[in-house]
Amino acid sequence: MAMTLAAQAQETPAPKDPVREKRLEWWREARFGMMIHWGLYAIPAGEWNGKPVAGIGEWIMNRAKIPVATYEQLAGQFNPVKFNADEWVAVAKSAGAKYIVITSKHHDGFAMYGSKASKYNIVDATPFHRDPLKELAAACQRGGIKLCFYYSQTQDWHEPDGNGNTWDWPDESKKNFTKYLNEKVKPQVTELLTGYGPIGLIWFDTPRIITKEQSQELYDLVHKLQPDCLVSGRIGHGLGDYDSAGDNQIAVGKVQRDWETPVTMNDTWGFKKDDSNWKPVPVLIRQLVQIASRGGNYLLNVGPTAEGVIPQPSVERMAAIGTWLRANSEAVNGTGPSPFPYNQDWGMITTKPGKMYLHVFNWPGETMTLLGVRSKVTGAKLLAGGKALPVSQAMSGGYALTIHLPGSAPDPYDTVIALDVPQKLDVITTILQQPDGAVHLNAYLAEIHKAANSRISLDNRGVFQNWTNAGDWLSWEFQVLKPGRYRVTAVSSTMKDRTEWDAGSKVKVELSGKTLEATMNEDAKAPNPASPYWTYIDSNLGEIEIAKAGTYTLNLRPETIAAARRMGLTLVEVRLK
Repeated sequence: MAMTLAAQAQETPAPKDPVREKRLEWWREARFGMMIHWGLYAIPAGEWNGKPVAGIGEWIMNRAKIPVATYEQLAGQFNPVKFNADEWVAVAKSAGAKYIVITSKHHDGFAMYGSKASKYNIVDATPFHRDPLKELAAACQRGGIKLCFYYSQTQDWHEPDGNGNTWDWPDESKKNFTKYLNEKVKPQVTELLTGYGPIGLIWFDTPRIITKEQSQELYDLVHKLQPDCLVSGRIGHGLGDYDSAGDNQIAVGKVQRDWETPVTMNDTWGFKKDDSNWKPVPVLIRQLVQIASRGGNYLLNVGPTAEGVIPQPSVERMAAIGTWLRANSEAVNGTGPSPFPYNQDWGMITTKPGKMYLHVFNWPGETMTLLGVRSKVTGAKLLAGGKALPVSQAMSGGYALTIHLPGSAPDPYDTVIALDVPQKLDVITTILQQPDGAVHLNAYLAEIHKAANSRISLDNRGVFQNWTNAGDWLSWEFQVLKPGRYRVTAVSSTMKDRTEWDAGSKVKVELSGKTLEATMNEDAKAPNPASPYWTYIDSNLGEIEIAKAGTYTLNLRPETIAAARRMGLTLVEVRLK
């Protein structure tokens, strides 16, 4: 699992066409799917030879360098007698998920269905002797859920010509990937698309060494067999019907194409018995909404045990999401992205024709103000329950829309306010000072001024990476409504799951004819509320005076960049408040 929207953006995307647009209709309406990582790796469950193996559970064969002949023996132990396809579908339905994506073959090469192309499969090689994907296909039909298949098209640690197994077959030059593609991948993809009824999408993964021509062959094969079946962006070379963000990366800013992000409920995809780092329900709902607010789909993973049971913490969290969605699905399913390029301090926005949905995570009190809406808002209500809310709107200046609210949040996770906007939605997209006085200059909204030999780029989280050249600098244009003295803070990010951060960069801030020079140190830190794997670091850069309201440009120029850990300036935003 891993490929970024930034990497895919460097490829030339396939042009839009009416056939693809039709194919995407159900998927855009869905916005939420359940992913299932299930395979032989659920038996060791993160432990090998009595010792824990670091990393995600389904990669244990790779991480522990388990020989094929040894790993194959797990098949003789795999007997998931508690597997019940209807129960799995019920978990997805309870959450409000509209489709299921299950691993038909992961990187370990083991087929979780009765494959005639390879005897290394659950029907022929295990005492279970049943095809769970056949049973799941029938259960999905009964439950009204779209069935989709994950298939690892490049990595296959079981095959000498597949990619990735360097411990059994270290000489990559001897591998014949074309042979592997023709003799295993294409036959198995054909089996999956001809033996299990209508399939919503094929979720390919880790393209690695596959050529553009080979990706095109797979793409064409899928659509020849099932013209309505979508192909994920991880087929490679920009050829998917939609793009895929990196694992656990919640994309921000404007995304050019339809996209989806896969997210773990704890830290692993495949079941790992010692992983109890479950994301809280508020984080999961926030992720779902943030992705929808940027026009994407949320694919939330569960990892069943070797017995075929979805862990209870996953079941409970899926049910909690479903409870919230049953009251608020109108503001998620079939919605479009926020008209603003940034999120608000109180939350996020989704849209439909004639509607704007305000997702309020941070309750502002008895009134809240949304700036920049030029279109006339004719009504507001709490989506859950339908209580009407008084509104007033200034049709000039900052175009302030004021909504009168209950004194406390009606929903503990996300209270949705539905606005009626019968006219075509028209908003100010310039960065605006917010009602609390803050100006948020997000990294993904910056104009990048690159030096020669620059490597600076944005990852899916909207965080700069590879900013180690002090010749690179950024600028933002924004509008100030209230003059005054502002504290300037640079927010940057640590590495995923770690505390490493490059302190000591010296930067210069230029604004309104004034200059601040400061060193970026750790003055405060907090987790990213939507992606808790990364910690944000606040660096106080000093104070600056803005004498009058108006439009301004802020420049951020490094003088030196600290990069002892080769991270450099991992900027998230510059904040004025």
